[in-house]
This record gives sequence, structure tokens and C-alpha cells, in this order.
Amino acid sequence: MNKNKEILLKYLPSDTIDIILEWIIKNNVNLKITKKRNTKTGDFRADRRNNIYKISINNDLNKYSFLITLVHEFAHLEVWKKYKNSVKPHGAEWKKTYKDLLSVFIDNGIFPDDIFSVLVQHIKNPKASSSSDIHLCRVLKKYDINDHSIFLEDLPPNSVFRLENGKTFKKQEKIKKRYKCICLNNNKKYLVNSIAKVLPV
Repeated sequence: MNKNKEILLKYLPSDTIDIILEWIIKNNVNLKITKKRNTKTGDFRADRRNNIYKISINNDLNKYSFLITLVHEFAHLEVWKKYKNSVKPHGAEWKKTYKDLLSVFIDNGIFPDDIFSVLVQHIKNPKASSSSDIHLCRVLKKYDINDHSIFLEDLPPNSVFRLENGKTFKKQEKIKKRYKCICLNNNKKYLVNSIAKVLPV
């Protein structure tokens, strides 16, 4: 088996490999699979001097999250090729491109039924980050094998929890999509996303 296929099979659903490889080769993409980054799950860079496109994806994502993130970055690549910096990073052009690329996999039955039904709604008006889509985050988390964290919204009021940055908080009342929390490290108050991954203490 092609070495690149063997590597991708560790991170992507098997039925997507040929299409993804075709995209990589056609666009001269340097795909890097990185260690977990707390600030992002994927990244796109254009190397103008060498005409090479660089995409990096975190290695801790489940196969469906990895695929969605990779498509997200390929959409950035396509928009860059057509518009360079003349449009917004997640504007109408990106949204249409992302929808078109992701539909290739949605229409081919790649995703389980629960993810499929959420994705159909997700691509109607995709957000800048899939982690901003509460419903998508919830359903994708079901497929995380080694992730023992839970969402902040799942904890009862006054629960003490730890975020990935190591700080400890106490959960308080909800304000729209966030919870007011007291940081026990410095006694300051913060608003924390309801679908932030937390570890109960």
C-alpha cells in the first residue's frame, strides 16, 4: 500500500483517502499532522515563494473531526488560490467553498447518521470554527476514544473543574452560551464557553 495512504488511514475514514490524496497532489500541499494545540485544530499557510500550500491538523482528533477540519483548511486553500487576501477569511466565498467540498463526503455517505444530520444543518451557514457549532461539537465528541473530558454544560452548578490550561474554576450561572465561572487560582471571574472541555475536580 502507498505509504501516504497508510499514514492517512490512521486519521481519516478509509472511503475518503483517495479523494484527499487527489486534493493533496493536485494542490501541491504539504500536509503536517501535529501534536495537540489548545488554540486551534487546523491551520492553512500559503508559501508564495515556493508555490507550496501548507496545512497542519492536530493528531488527537477522531477521524470525522479530522476530516471536517481538513476540509475546512482545503476551503481556505481554494479561496486563497482564487481571491488571495481580497476577501474575508471566513466570508461568503469561504462558506460556499467549504460547503461544496464537505458535500462531497456528506453526499457519499461517509458520516454516521447522527453526524450526517447535524452536518446538513451545519453547512447551511458554517461558522469560522467547527468548535463554535455546539450541536456539531456534541455529536463529534461521541467518537473521541481517549478523551475523558466532558463539556462544562454537563456539570451541575457550583462544580469545580479544570481547563486544559491547568487553571481550576467553580461553575456559576449561565449567560447566553457561556457560564460565569470563578477562577480559584486568582479569584477572578470569567465567562467560559458552555461546550468548553473540562475535567471535574
